Amino acid sequence: MNDFISLEHIVKVYPPSVLAVDNVSVEFRKGEIHSIVGENGAGKSTLMKLLYGLIPFDSGTVKMNDAPVRFHKPGDAIARGIGMVHQEIELIAQYTVWENVVLGAEPVRGLAGTLDTKRAIELVRRKIDEFQFNLDPLAQVDRISVAARQKVEILKLLYRNVSVLILDEPTAVLTPQEIPQLFTELKRLRDKGNTILFISHRLDEVLELSDRITVMRKGKKIATVAASETNKEALAQMMVGRQVIFTSKRTPHARGASVFEAKNLSVTRRDGLKKLDEVCFEVHAGEIVGIAGVEGNGQFELVNSIMGLAEPSAGTMMVGGKDIAKLSILERRTLISFVPQDRGKMGASLAASILDNAIMTHHRLEVRFSSWRGLVLNYKHAREFADSLAQRFSVQMASRQNPFRSLSGGNQQKVILGRELLLSTPFFLMDQPTRGLDVGSIEYVHGEILAMREADRAVLVISADLEELFLIADRILVMHRGQIVADLATEQTSIEEVGRYMLEGRVSA
Repeated sequence: MNDFISLEHIVKVYPPSVLAVDNVSVEFRKGEIHSIVGENGAGKSTLMKLLYGLIPFDSGTVKMNDAPVRFHKPGDAIARGIGMVHQEIELIAQYTVWENVVLGAEPVRGLAGTLDTKRAIELVRRKIDEFQFNLDPLAQVDRISVAARQKVEILKLLYRNVSVLILDEPTAVLTPQEIPQLFTELKRLRDKGNTILFISHRLDEVLELSDRITVMRKGKKIATVAASETNKEALAQMMVGRQVIFTSKRTPHARGASVFEAKNLSVTRRDGLKKLDEVCFEVHAGEIVGIAGVEGNGQFELVNSIMGLAEPSAGTMMVGGKDIAKLSILERRTLISFVPQDRGKMGASLAASILDNAIMTHHRLEVRFSSWRGLVLNYKHAREFADSLAQRFSVQMASRQNPFRSLSGGNQQKVILGRELLLSTPFFLMDQPTRGLDVGSIEYVHGEILAMREADRAVLVISADLEELFLIADRILVMHRGQIVADLATEQTSIEEVGRYMLEGRVSA
């Protein structure tokens, strides 16, 4: 099989001295699924953005079919058959599937160049049928599943006759039930001759899906290997430069008194639909409770109710014996550490500096961050705190004064996690805490969560990754249609049983 695209000695430097891509050479073949893996900040996404023309490289050569090319913008790459689906889905929610697909490349009729709606819908329908995507072109995007939206993103590129698809962490927003469907579609695309370049942190997925795998570490290419000739442990060691443990480190630990209690908690929409239906559960000191459920079954409403972002229609919530229903968000933050699933909108200010994001909440709750009777921020302590957090949680950054958005997604997550772990609160609420993290960072975060358990803090973790819950949780609660339908001791259940509760709300005898 001949090399279709080759990157030769690619270098990218971010001033003043961050070597993001360090003399990388790699080849991609026509009709293969080629995964790029590495730690957060290893250069995976940057390398693909260089190929796609989103950012310029400083030196090196890109070739297609042995001919040098250089893309100055994504439009240049698309014209040569290369498209990219980014981590964050970029669709217009109020538009239909067909409107999103043809946007910017609409078929027109007549000298006036008016939109040919009938032809546009027919063209999109043909593409859907050709690639067996099982989409309704007339469906409004905000009413379809996240997995379906991923397919719309891919369809946008296929409509433009793209033959090379770059997918950046496409499974990060999908539930475990949706991922096999995406993989079936990608393998079908490969078998039609398309090349898939797949960026992921999830090594099990990479091994299942890929033909070949390229491993990067600290901007360098470590190796390119056939998926059939490697395994999860070997890939992890190449990624982080040491052995990574994939088994649970959870040891028996006596739980203490109840720290968090929800009793008959309900949330009803204006149209009368109950999103939470009399939810009752407790989380004890020295206990990690996991919540599993297909997306949209009440987890979002539960998190928002606890944090004061949504007002329950009924029920009570207690933290440390204190009713939190009437507390402001800042007052709740004295009791609750919180890692939200949407780090860009709820967990951070992307435009603010890394330092500002690192000290958020701490600067309002801790006297050491203030001087002049609390009116002025103690910048010396703030800088020391931010640097200490970055060192402890291995945050890769050029400067603490850089905007938060300059960090990779994984490094953003590390700052948020570190900030919340360092708050002195009795209750810790974590929504998808390791989403976007590499295997080494996940191992470290799991260790920190277990350490909180040993320190008798109460931890509630919502995760779409069932394997993660089985590694760290003492109990797993399953949500289905706004209700807790199962309360299972981790050691006495299985992923299969939890999965059945997630899908059916019950397990048949």
